[in-house]
Amino acid sequence: EMHSGFSALRDEMTMCIRERVDVRPWSTALVADIARVTAIWNESRRRHGAGGEFLCGRYSIADAFYAPVAFRFRTYGVQPEGEAGRYLASLLAHPDVRAWEAAALAETTVHDFDEPRVIYRDKLAAAGR
Repeated sequence: EMHSGFSALRDEMTMCIRERVDVRPWSTALVADIARVTAIWNESRRRHGAGGEFLCGRYSIADAFYAPVAFRFRTYGVQPEGEAGRYLASLLAHPDVRAWEAAALAETTVHDFDEPRVIYRDKLAAAGR
């Protein structure tokens, strides 16, 4: 599901670590993708999360797969409730994820045409942001 799903999330919340933008209102498809990710995180924590703060307790490859989603959620202000919200905070605080973030922020080549503030400029302007 992680590899073949969440097309609205990928299309409507492009990956960007440095920016924070609010692109609401979200499409119906994006709302469904966010709800599905949140449900997966809540269910995984409930079923497999004993013994740690990650999806399967200890940090694993499953968490690495969701790191880009975590960055997107932070960039676009998605704040899941319950275990999913706690998991998001834990994932973003993990040293491996922080190292990825630091490397991205240290990048000196920035292509403005690929930044959310530019990609979604019309939507942001229409919303008065």
